[in-house]
Amino acid sequence: MRRPSRRTALTLTAAGLLTAVAVPALAVGLSAVPQGNGTQQAELVGRSVLPSATFGEQVPSGALASPANGVTTPFAAQPVQGFSGLLRDGDDWLVLEDNGYGTKANSADFLLRAVRLHIDTTTQRTTVLEGGFSLSDPDRELPFTPVRSDRRLTGADLDPESFQRMPDGTFWIGEEFGPSLVHVDATGKVLAAPVQPDGVRSPDAWDLNGAAPTLGSSKGFEGMALSPDGRTLFPMLEGAVTGDDPATRRIYSFDTRSGKYTGLKAKVRFEVAGDALGDMVALDRDRFLILERDNAQGPASQLKAVYLIDTRDRDRDGYADKRLLVNLMAMPDPQGVAGTTGGFATFPFTTIEQIAVLDDHHVLVGNDNNYPGSAGRTAGVPDDNEHVVIQVDEDLDVDRTLASR
Repeated sequence: MRRPSRRTALTLTAAGLLTAVAVPALAVGLSAVPQGNGTQQAELVGRSVLPSATFGEQVPSGALASPANGVTTPFAAQPVQGFSGLLRDGDDWLVLEDNGYGTKANSADFLLRAVRLHIDTTTQRTTVLEGGFSLSDPDRELPFTPVRSDRRLTGADLDPESFQRMPDGTFWIGEEFGPSLVHVDATGKVLAAPVQPDGVRSPDAWDLNGAAPTLGSSKGFEGMALSPDGRTLFPMLEGAVTGDDPATRRIYSFDTRSGKYTGLKAKVRFEVAGDALGDMVALDRDRFLILERDNAQGPASQLKAVYLIDTRDRDRDGYADKRLLVNLMAMPDPQGVAGTTGGFATFPFTTIEQIAVLDDHHVLVGNDNNYPGSAGRTAGVPDDNEHVVIQVDEDLDVDRTLASR
């Protein structure tokens, strides 16, 4: 792997890029990520953890959630968990929480939010900051009545899995119940009715009206990227649509100015039909990084990986070109960042649902810990919220517009 000629540290700048500096790094954002000394194509160079038993707003939650891994339910407050989207927020980060406890039926008391985090790889501790926002529908834009009378949205209303910030400060959220795209303002207020793709409905859709679903439950818009010009969203389905090859995953194009889908951007062939999409992020208008994962955890995990896809389909087989970038189950860790004493580190979680590009050689990956249900790191112990920084030898050649966001 190409290395600077002198010992350096990596500091997150105000622009959100990791930059080599020959001075001790301060704990600002992703701070003091060390350079490794190995020759591998990808290395673990940073890690930060938010404990699983982290709670926020003092509103009871989990009345219908199942006890698991020694944790009893319900909770006296909202657990900070289920991170399924990741965006820069100055020197810190916004993470999007999903529907809560896994289904529409058991998540009516989980409030939907974007949480602001400080991810610090110096101390390896992530902290929850003030800020972020909760989702709500005070103007009655949704085509159904939310569970709560105050119209704050819960995991029984929507299942948010991905989001992008627009140039005007609003957000588009990709969710799975429709599946649909939902436009909200900077405070999380819904601005218009959700927009659903033609012919694609999950069993949890609000407008099935007796029709057969064409998508499996929890297989809707899981990842979503934004074009460099900020005008086109590329939402990607987690599962296959009825009639498609079971290993096929669709990426749509959506024009944010007209509020309409403009067709398919590409199709992606997964390694195994049962694999799921975790997240995606753009490198430019045609190249993306995606997280592909199986549904196992711990030692049973077979595939947790970052792939680079090129939607121009240069080999003309009808699918985006795809190649492995990082095997998350065998990350070289020469500096012992994960306590592996120079061996290989793993990211053995059931759901890995966050990815961001830090610069041309570093990506940030995070898990969805499904508190308290997942125990991929240690059997019988609820998973923490973890983020890792991975350095890749390949130049990702990120579009400068995207890199400056």
